[in-house]
Amino acid sequence: MSPLPTAPEQPSPWTPLERPMNLRETVLEQLRTAIITGRLAEGEVVSAPSLGQALGVSATPVREAMMDLAREGLVETIKNKGFRITKMSPEDLRDLTQIRLLLEPPAMHFVVGNIPAEVRSELDRLAAECLSAAESEDLEGYLRSDREFHALLLTRTGNPQLVDLATSLRTRTRLYGIATLAREGRLADSAREHQELLEILGRDDAAGAERLMCQHIGHARSIWATGGTDDSATAHPADAATKPPRSEAEPE
Repeated sequence: MSPLPTAPEQPSPWTPLERPMNLRETVLEQLRTAIITGRLAEGEVVSAPSLGQALGVSATPVREAMMDLAREGLVETIKNKGFRITKMSPEDLRDLTQIRLLLEPPAMHFVVGNIPAEVRSELDRLAAECLSAAESEDLEGYLRSDREFHALLLTRTGNPQLVDLATSLRTRTRLYGIATLAREGRLADSAREHQELLEILGRDDAAGAERLMCQHIGHARSIWATGGTDDSATAHPADAATKPPRSEAEPE
């Protein structure tokens, strides 16, 4: 008797991990990317053993990474069950973007004239890595280099509290449309804004750097979040994000 045909095996959405020196950080980056891009859905409950099996590692580095993600606000612990992916509403995303717009663009005035050659070289490297990752659809690499770029740039303000807060807000932002942008080749346009920002800062143009940073952060509420078009592209993103809602009785 012929054996019964078997259904084709579905490709796994996870990339099996090598065993680098810092396995925990590697696991952390992949899980963080899965949450930020929506591959791990909001409200989903996951366990360290099941994720470890998918990643090809033991449950220990997964559990340690999940505890880090809990501190970042991306997951919450569920007793005897594992971890639940925290939910983010459009209002939450709006509020996070508002705070980032109040912090990061004005900070460019403190950064101007305060980027030594060795820091500029490192920023150039990270900007190039962002562009390369965007062009190759490497979302994990893009998000990592993007985070490191902005954190390093903000260190030039001399305010470590600002760096920590802005990095935390950036990490908590959900970018569900980013995979679509990468697939369509549009993520590279956002990546090029890093180099453009460095060129503006190199001209000591603080106002120009502030405007571009507003535009760059504004993507988080528009095209990065949805994968659609940026309807506010012609407006100043800070104006749209920080303006209080209009009362129904108030005239247009």
